[in-house]
Amino acid sequence: MRTIRTLGAASGVLALALTLAACGDGGDGGDTDAKSDTSPASSAVEVCPDGTLTMGVEPYEDPAKLIPAYQALVDGLGKELGCTIELEVSDTYVAEILAMQNGELDLGQFGPLGFVFANQQAGATALAAFADETGEAASYTGGIWVPKDSAIKTIEDLAGHTLALSESGSTSGDAVPRKALIDAGIDKDVDAQYAGGHTEALQALVNGQVDAAEINSQTLASAIAEGAFDESQFVQVWKSDPILNDPITAGPNMTPEVAAKVQEALLALPSDTVAEIGGYLDFTPPADGAMVKVSNDDYQPLFDLADTLGLTTDDL
Repeated sequence: MRTIRTLGAASGVLALALTLAACGDGGDGGDTDAKSDTSPASSAVEVCPDGTLTMGVEPYEDPAKLIPAYQALVDGLGKELGCTIELEVSDTYVAEILAMQNGELDLGQFGPLGFVFANQQAGATALAAFADETGEAASYTGGIWVPKDSAIKTIEDLAGHTLALSESGSTSGDAVPRKALIDAGIDKDVDAQYAGGHTEALQALVNGQVDAAEINSQTLASAIAEGAFDESQFVQVWKSDPILNDPITAGPNMTPEVAAKVQEALLALPSDTVAEIGGYLDFTPPADGAMVKVSNDDYQPLFDLADTLGLTTDDL
């Protein structure tokens, strides 16, 4: 791509004030009766030795919206585990990775590409992903949109035009469309600009600031629902292959035994704990569950993408 510039300022950041508690392997404390108790409270002795776990979420949407959306999930998970789950929406993708690397997060939801770096830099391990209505792991797609009267009809036509990307390190808002430009042989001929986020990229197109913009299926669904995007006035000229949705991961301080208990609790969550999140990540959970089991191997295509583009955390 010819250049990558920043388009406007990123939106403000809102995060919860937290007392961060790293999850250790617990101790033998307690008597024999306590150990044999299978109630959630006794699980907290093993899983949450301090009574609290901290879960991070990457800032893929305005934190003021994400915090209430994720409250049902952390409340439900806390109930399953018998402890308090404190929520933190990170300022940036890198901040969440660093927080896990520094032992400040026990759990983290990362974007698919962010998970690659969280795994490599912070030892994050994939536990579960949101389920769609078929009971499979939910996925989404990246896309490039233009005004309906634009002369741009295909991705190749983007040469010589401006393109709003979301922000550096985004899966569908940066790496995937950049790879598409490379594959089309026009990466050096497109004036790509980082808008500061998915919503900001969409708004740049709506406001006529750019000729084209990345708009993934998640942002598209929420923008249409909020009345912020009139789909009839725009056309999608490129669409990516399906991208596996964000994993919920365990941090490096969590033992395999504790991670297994957390994974079990995530898989036991009812669908209503993630329904509001589904509105932002464009999935409808099945009636009888919220999440499905995933492993690091399920995200191998994202590891391959990072290798192909030569990406590191410096690109986030």
